[in-house]
Amino acid sequence: MAKIKKVFECKKCGHTQNVWAGQCPECKSWGSLIEKVVTKERISHEDFSDDIKSVKLNEIVLNKNDRIKSTYEEFDRVVGGGLVCDSVSILTARPGAGKSTLLLQLSKSYAQEGKKVLYISGEESESQIKSRAKRIIEDIPENIWILSTNSMNKAISEVKRTNADIIFIDSIQTMQLKEFDSKAASPTQTIECTQACVELAKDINKKRSFIIVGHMTKSGEMAGLRTLEHLVDTVLFLEGEPEEDLRMLTSSKNRFGRTGEIGLFSMQEEGLIEIKNPGEYFITQREKPVEGSSLCVIKEGSRILEVEIESLVSKSFQNYPQRIGDSLRKDELNTLISILQERCGLNLYDKDVIIKTTGGIKISNSDADLSIMMSIASSLLKKTLSSKICFIAEVGLTGELKKVRQINNRLSEIERLGYKRCYVAKKSTDEKYKTLEVLQMESIKDVLKNENFI
Repeated sequence: MAKIKKVFECKKCGHTQNVWAGQCPECKSWGSLIEKVVTKERISHEDFSDDIKSVKLNEIVLNKNDRIKSTYEEFDRVVGGGLVCDSVSILTARPGAGKSTLLLQLSKSYAQEGKKVLYISGEESESQIKSRAKRIIEDIPENIWILSTNSMNKAISEVKRTNADIIFIDSIQTMQLKEFDSKAASPTQTIECTQACVELAKDINKKRSFIIVGHMTKSGEMAGLRTLEHLVDTVLFLEGEPEEDLRMLTSSKNRFGRTGEIGLFSMQEEGLIEIKNPGEYFITQREKPVEGSSLCVIKEGSRILEVEIESLVSKSFQNYPQRIGDSLRKDELNTLISILQERCGLNLYDKDVIIKTTGGIKISNSDADLSIMMSIASSLLKKTLSSKICFIAEVGLTGELKKVRQINNRLSEIERLGYKRCYVAKKSTDEKYKTLEVLQMESIKDVLKNENFI
């Protein structure tokens, strides 16, 4: 349906704007803006889908080449094995986390594979992008196009003109369609601009892949309506603390792969560097064991990661002892401390307890409960744990150890990495290992006794 709108047009240069002004901002003429009524058509979804017809499900042919792989294995793992040709992904992170850097590096990667890449920025000029590209890209490929604009209409035209295969938009909150009166970053503009990307990506005449950047709120969530997440195929988060080098790329939604996958990067001067051997990054290399350190193996998505947990237990001089854990929630830490105190008789009521993980990785599940508690006990009792011992178990409120998923895969990986002993919950596995001793215990108290802690 047509929409009636009033604008002010300069009778000398033709410049139009929504509000009247004494001077035209374009040609600097005074008194030249006159009111004009215009009729605008809203975007019709049929413009993109005139030739679409339904097909039978069993007649649809799947093409293995629909995945576009990059040279970054960590990124491809998170998106499910490579970008899907007709998909729209949204990437969000706090300011300065490396979103634009990642997109520029991907631009080079896809361009080197012969794909046409269009990088659209509503936040930076072409010269700013080129300056950053020269720092992180040695040889800039020919088939990367840059467009600096806030107009989604211009972006759509340029996508068709360049016939781009992969389009990056940084960011969707800065884009604006002229068919709608609301300003950029408003819910209407954000949703409609994203919808335009979806329609372009799924055009039957030309499949395209979009990665759009979304802003992040102070609470660490993606800004905007939840509808935005429903529109796109993949939702990616780039996480990392400003003072840390570690960056974790995770997927909270993926229509074409597993959710919860993580990709590990290190932020360096030359850009984001893949962490291909996490063990070297998350484990401290020591000549001899130290108090308060224990090792565990956690599962994030499809990958198994070695993690070192460090604890510091000290006398508290306050009415309420401090419980600080930068890698897990305070409530979870308090729960584990209470279990140690009530089920194992370790006095922690007047102690400050601080824990952290080497490398700054977050602990998102309870598989590391046993390792955390052994780390705390080691620091409290001033006893060391061997660097060849690993702990993998959830600990219940009764102090009992509980099985974790895919334990045999983890034990096989532990054996490959050279560990000699591993504590797990009772009846976790029937497998036998050549060089790894698997100790299946009933409770945390049994583990402490076996290590001569109590």
